Amino acid sequence: MQHVMTVDSSRPASDASRSGAGPDHSSGSATIRAAIISMGGELFTIDLRSVREVFVVESITPVPGMPSGLVGVTNLRGTVIPLLDLRMMFSLNAEATLQYAVVVKHGNWQVGVLVDTVPEIRTLSKDQFMPAPTGTGEAEFPFVSTVVKLEDRLRGVLETAAVLSHFESAG
Repeated sequence: MQHVMTVDSSRPASDASRSGAGPDHSSGSATIRAAIISMGGELFTIDLRSVREVFVVESITPVPGMPSGLVGVTNLRGTVIPLLDLRMMFSLNAEATLQYAVVVKHGNWQVGVLVDTVPEIRTLSKDQFMPAPTGTGEAEFPFVSTVVKLEDRLRGVLETAAVLSHFESAG
């Protein structure tokens, strides 16, 4: 039996973020709802608008010829979902088996990103976000362009559009 958490990503985070462009001219600070995920013991955030659902991965079917990082596919209620393990790209410990997947969507393409734990949903203030440091050697995989301060540490904001575009073109 698959345990599934469905996320209402259509709900706006705040009235201030309705357009997503331009400065916030309202009296309060703009907020973003984000899923906090763990991969290889490190925390990352994903904009909740990109998240479809979270589920327990019961089995992974390897597919020959898939790009590095795509570990196979799984069946989610009759839909084949490609599964992505990003730990190697971020030089994280990849020894543990990941049992959860966060389904993220970009255009007509969706993929399950394997994670350590079921995500926590938080509302973050836009002023918690900063540009990621440059010169980190990740120009080939620009999947983290922003960082956010969580629990007194800077955490990467996973750019799901960049991740999915990379693997869509590689597949």
